[in-house]
Amino acid sequence: MPPKKMIFILLGVLCLYAILAGFRTGNSDPPTKAQLGEKLFFEPLLSKDLSISCASCHQPSHGFADTAAFSLGIHHTPTKRNTPGITNLSGRPSYFWDGRAPTLEAQALQPIINPDEMGLPIEEAVQRLNANDSYRHLFEQVFNGPATATNITQALAAYEKTLETADSPYDRYIAGDENALTATAKRGRLLFIGKANCNNCHSGEDFTADRFKNIGLYNGTTLPDPGRYEATKDSTHKGFFKVPGLRNVAVTAPYMHNGMFKTLREVIVYYNNPNIVVPDGIGRDLSLNKPLNLSEQEIQDLEAFLVALTDDRFAQRP
Repeated sequence: MPPKKMIFILLGVLCLYAILAGFRTGNSDPPTKAQLGEKLFFEPLLSKDLSISCASCHQPSHGFADTAAFSLGIHHTPTKRNTPGITNLSGRPSYFWDGRAPTLEAQALQPIINPDEMGLPIEEAVQRLNANDSYRHLFEQVFNGPATATNITQALAAYEKTLETADSPYDRYIAGDENALTATAKRGRLLFIGKANCNNCHSGEDFTADRFKNIGLYNGTTLPDPGRYEATKDSTHKGFFKVPGLRNVAVTAPYMHNGMFKTLREVIVYYNNPNIVVPDGIGRDLSLNKPLNLSEQEIQDLEAFLVALTDDRFAQRP
């Protein structure tokens, strides 16, 4: 057989082998940092008793929030605050209700080591992952070395950064589709930026000014959580909490740091006149002292607009 023909046959066999190898592994490309982070996000190995994962509290079908006022950690221990949704967190200047984490990587570490949540010392998490053949191989592929405290949180943060959403009826309306919003939602949008003054705090692309506000849900007794004060120890910060973004807010009930409002309507009714719902709130922002005087129809319109901020991946379908 001519040498040139043998070379072609050999190359053909090598190509076929490569294709079959790709089919066997399911993916011939090495995993990305975000793909490793996604696997870790759903991994109960990162909890002390192997019972929960990050996704147990940050449920994908609910905008990566929880449906309970307080999530249950290991040993069914309730968390101290409501689990917020974690979509659209890229580039935020601080994390958690009290803003104690300055980066997404720092945020990713806290639920793992918190004794009331996943309860696993990070040193033990590193040992577990490096003792696991699959994870040892994955970390070698992604980070060219074993799992460490640093690259575990880097991978988790990389996955969380992929949870950006911008495909809602509102986004299509802004892009020029006049039919993307209902007439009710259009009226609600005008209320949001007008009479209701919602964009005073919920501004920008993700509907948050990334500030901390006291909206009157702290009274030192029945509502004892001092919020940002716990992170700063500044007495002027008592009752201050991070203003959350509103994208996908319709699927992240219940609401507020303590989950005290079960529906969007309850939230709007509160803002309509906080003095009625919590008359003894300490240090409430002065902008909330005057009732909005929204009518029943306006409350419905505003709720319709908030629902229109729901990305299609979370929208309820028949």
